Amino acid sequence: MRQAHVGDVLVVKKKGENLEPVGIITDRDIVVEVVAPGLDPNVITVGDIMSPHLSTIEEGAGVFDAIKLMTGKGIRRLPVVDSDGALVGIVTLDDLLLMMAKESFSIAMLLSNEQKNESIKRR
Repeated sequence: MRQAHVGDVLVVKKKGENLEPVGIITDRDIVVEVVAPGLDPNVITVGDIMSPHLSTIEEGAGVFDAIKLMTGKGIRRLPVVDSDGALVGIVTLDDLLLMMAKESFSIAMLLSNEQKNESIKRR
């Protein structure tokens, strides 16, 4: 996680040719479950601390559906699967915030350009 600068790792199992997500472990899980209580990280396994009740979303679902699901479950990370349940990616709160910021900027630019165009027409 440190080398890749990521805050989570998905745990998967091989099902045929596919990788199916079965759990997730976050940097927070490690801190709360291992570091804070002073446990030996060489003895604790990923399976001991991963969140096994994993919510997923199909790749064809809309962004609002993902936001609704993440809000309802109180989660910041949501694995994306295909129709067979195979892992195809992950959407995170950071991804959504970045997307929304870009969209907000585009709307602001639209307003700015509209005002410029109107001012040019009125000269």
